Amino acid sequence: MAWFTTTYIGKLIVSILVSMVPVIELRGGIPIAVALGLDPVEAMIACIIGNMLPIPFILIFLERFLIWMKNWGGIFSKAAIWLEERAEKKGKALERGLILGLIILVAIPLPGTGAWTGALVASVLKIPVKKSIPAIFVGVIIAALIVILVTYGVAALI
Repeated sequence: MAWFTTTYIGKLIVSILVSMVPVIELRGGIPIAVALGLDPVEAMIACIIGNMLPIPFILIFLERFLIWMKNWGGIFSKAAIWLEERAEKKGKALERGLILGLIILVAIPLPGTGAWTGALVASVLKIPVKKSIPAIFVGVIIAALIVILVTYGVAALI
């Protein structure tokens, strides 16, 4: 297991995998990549790739998955309804300028925002995949820039 933290490829894989995790995303991946010794550009690229990898699958399959969860019943149905309500609530803030709003939602590096939330909102609001993927990608790049600046700014203070 030391291979993941001692080799260049291992560090990249860890950074990518951490950035794929919902809620953590690249907001956690970049500080980990930096702590592992990757330079800022390598950290950003690895974490952007990791953050974006699940997004097309979420956009394509989420609606079907939520329908399946509702049909399953019980806690699955409640979870699906909660996710849809959360996405609709976030989506109301985006109604005027959907694409710009989606970019901003993804770009803000705070809990409850990010690529996964952006994909959920885009799916529930039925924003076409051709429009939502570029918007989410731009938001992820902005978030990565913010997180790298904060990470290195904090590291410089220590």
